[in-house]
Amino acid sequence: MIRAGGLSGPPHATGEASPQNLRVSGISMIRVSLLCCRVALVLGVAVSFAAASPQKAAAPKPPSNDDCLACHSDAGAVRADGRPVAVKPETFAESIHGMGGLACVDCHTDLATLAEFPHAEKLKPAQCGTCHEKAVAAYDSGVHAQARRSGGNLSAAACADCHGSHDIRPSADPGSRTHHARLLDTCGRCHGDEEIIKRGQIGIGNVVDLFKDSIHGKALIKSGLSVAPTCTDCHGSHDIRRKSDPASKVFRTTIPGMCSSCHEGIGREYWESVHGTQVAKGSPLAPVCTNCHTAHEIRRSDVEGWKLEVITECGTCHEHSLETYRDTFHGQVTALGYARVASCADCHGAHNVFPKADPRSMVSDAKRVATCQQCHEGATPSFAEFDPHADPENRERNPTLFYTAQFMKMLLVGVFSFFGLLTVLWLGRSVQLKAAGAWRRPRNDDATEDGE
Repeated sequence: MIRAGGLSGPPHATGEASPQNLRVSGISMIRVSLLCCRVALVLGVAVSFAAASPQKAAAPKPPSNDDCLACHSDAGAVRADGRPVAVKPETFAESIHGMGGLACVDCHTDLATLAEFPHAEKLKPAQCGTCHEKAVAAYDSGVHAQARRSGGNLSAAACADCHGSHDIRPSADPGSRTHHARLLDTCGRCHGDEEIIKRGQIGIGNVVDLFKDSIHGKALIKSGLSVAPTCTDCHGSHDIRRKSDPASKVFRTTIPGMCSSCHEGIGREYWESVHGTQVAKGSPLAPVCTNCHTAHEIRRSDVEGWKLEVITECGTCHEHSLETYRDTFHGQVTALGYARVASCADCHGAHNVFPKADPRSMVSDAKRVATCQQCHEGATPSFAEFDPHADPENRERNPTLFYTAQFMKMLLVGVFSFFGLLTVLWLGRSVQLKAAGAWRRPRNDDATEDGE
């Protein structure tokens, strides 16, 4: 269509709505309305179901430390049986758990869901293994846990007996029950208590008193030496085992290695010696440290009493050598209580004992003179030929002594036999003379001293 003034354009160019555009707009509005209705319907259904479903009760908030201390901070708080349950707030705050921010319910887990106070009288015991898994596993393999399980011995130590309960401190803290300087007192609460020792059937007895008198105990208690060993250095801490257990730190073949952790130099000497090599080979007879030094009452080796007693200890294995030693001047003087003469260790060594055929031995042919010269400065090779274990019954060791002893025996038997026989014969003759009245020559009363 051509209008005046120019060509005709499309309808929207003139701003007029065509019937087709009006129809499209109406359809779009209908679709939007339907969509809104659907959304509203879905939301309504969801709200209805939510309103119809039961509501879960919110979990109660665990009691705080302040809630617990509201009762337990009272110094007079006790159980029904009279046992105290008071906890000093400052004591717990200074403990390793308090400083670590632990809450009461972290250990007393059955109180975590507590809704009302007071709580039940009987609570579940605290499970230390929740945090200290390795320590508890080691404890379970030890003698204390075994005693509680198998024998029902509730006197055997548990975690709180050694570490405490609400006042646990790090072992490095001088106030800790497990501090190096305080461990003897902690262990002594059981192993120094005669009643517990009897009830627990601890065969070794009161080892605490023995240890206090030992060189280790005096160094720890009187001298305050931190390097002095205490209970756990030898027995361990959590995995304490019986000495008959091969896994124990005080098992027979383990003892030399354990002692060597402090006495390193002596340990090297021992393992090279005849005793150490035999132990390494599995010999049940070769001595270890405790055979000579004992376990809990170890004394100084330079005091006279110990020097004399250790001779007897050597004799428990070397019985015949002790007998022959006692026959010598050295042995007889030491038997009288004098320690200034040679004993076993003076000639053979203490920890570095070797067979006589070994050039390292103090009694080997090459070193015997030097060994004798430790006491006898002018000793010569001839002097060193003296046999300190002479046995007159051993012909192979010393034939000259053997035959000399045999001759002396025969001579002694012959002399006593001859004079014994003579005495018997003379006795019979004297009886006959006495019976005949001729036992004495009759005295002449009239005779003078000059025979006139």
